[in-house]
Amino acid sequence: MAPSPFSFGRISLTDSLRTPLYALHLEFGARMVPFAGYEMPVQYPPGIIAEHRHVRSHAGLFDVSHMGQVRISGADAALALETLLPADIAGLAPGRQRYTFFTTANGGILDDLMVANDGGELVLVVNAACTASDLARLRSLEPRCHVGLLEDRALLALQGPGAVGVMQRLAPAAAALGFMGAAHSSVGGLACFVSRSGYTGEDGFEISVAAGDAERLARLLLAEKGVAPVGLGARDSLRLEAGLPLYGHDIDESTTPVEAGLAWAIPKVRRPGGARAGGFPGDQAIVAQLAAGAQRTRVGVVPEGRAPVREGAVLHDALGRPVGKVTSGGFGASIDGPVAMAYVEPGFAAPGTQLTALSRGKPRACRVATLPFFPHRYYRGAGQ
Repeated sequence: MAPSPFSFGRISLTDSLRTPLYALHLEFGARMVPFAGYEMPVQYPPGIIAEHRHVRSHAGLFDVSHMGQVRISGADAALALETLLPADIAGLAPGRQRYTFFTTANGGILDDLMVANDGGELVLVVNAACTASDLARLRSLEPRCHVGLLEDRALLALQGPGAVGVMQRLAPAAAALGFMGAAHSSVGGLACFVSRSGYTGEDGFEISVAAGDAERLARLLLAEKGVAPVGLGARDSLRLEAGLPLYGHDIDESTTPVEAGLAWAIPKVRRPGGARAGGFPGDQAIVAQLAAGAQRTRVGVVPEGRAPVREGAVLHDALGRPVGKVTSGGFGASIDGPVAMAYVEPGFAAPGTQLTALSRGKPRACRVATLPFFPHRYYRGAGQ
């Protein structure tokens, strides 16, 4: 059994919420753990490494119903939302989705999220642990727009190279979407809202469905050849290989988008000289870093040997001076070795830079590596 990459604390399972797929997880032999207030499957009998590799070679089905789903409507909704985040929401075309983040007055990241344009209304998917605070933040926009938490929805993620074949059989219209496309679609006869996106670095789909239909949809997908249930453990190792940051670990209120390597998500229209420049929390701090650079930057790290270097390990230069800290670490099953992400001083961010990690009191040789560790395989059709 592979070790869990998570620290779940001392929360009792009896204090946790359950998703609509709870009984199905038990049926498939999942090991349940408390995560973000929910009782979630960390792995199934095959184990984290086997599940990870199955997603890379076939297709894995994830229950991500713990994530918050929010709908925002109103003629002023897009411009209102732009006062809270640095994305181009007004220019987001119907049927398209965008990655962005809420920012603090100091330019830190309060949460990262997805925003889709559902024919004039906006659909947001936010991190589970941040749902309550994000909802309060969004409701501060009222009455410029109406904000509603979609409490009767479940969210499933079908990820891997086999995902598109499954969708071609069950939802041909959804299978035709390009990367970051989003649309209402029937999946096996069930009404869903589907986006071609995910958190594994693979081609795949995230499927929002009525909570009452979630188990039926999951069973339809799992009945397809090559589809297997996958837990949070493999979801974490997959996203780490793909170089995707995890909120609360690799990004948080103390990290800015520039430090995190996410400045690409701030478009020209929201930067100085753009038609709708600034106007979001922390705009001046972020603009200053865009111009002058940040004092640290997120990088990939590859430790020598087989054992992972975990979150919190301090990185030292050749003189023994601390120059960074690991924020995520684990075993990359696709590359058959340990990988990590860390923040380091800019002078130590070049790929190939040799550092030493102090892991469990012992020094471990490491080198800085280019992210992602495993190449992204998102589908990009014509014009994508």
